[in-house]
Amino acid sequence: MVKEEAEIYALKVTSWLISNQDLLSVFMSSTGVSEATIKSDFQDRVFLASVLDFLLLDDNWVFAACDAMQLEPEAMHLARLHLPGGERVNWT
Repeated sequence: MVKEEAEIYALKVTSWLISNQDLLSVFMSSTGVSEATIKSDFQDRVFLASVLDFLLLDDNWVFAACDAMQLEPEAMHLARLHLPGGERVNWT
């Protein structure tokens, strides 16, 4: 997966999250993000990374999103690696 593919994947997942009102409420409560921020930052790579971070907290959320959009669940982690803050850290 390359950076552009990761962004497209994250945009699809973010669209799904926005359409899922119950989970969107959890996301907004957990992150403090507002509807205005969602609208203004929808295509921002940092915002997209935060959506993936949130969904990756629960396997059921990952599977629900991926099932609904026919995406590979394993790709969510790969997409996250290509967005800001997802770089692997070498501590040695």
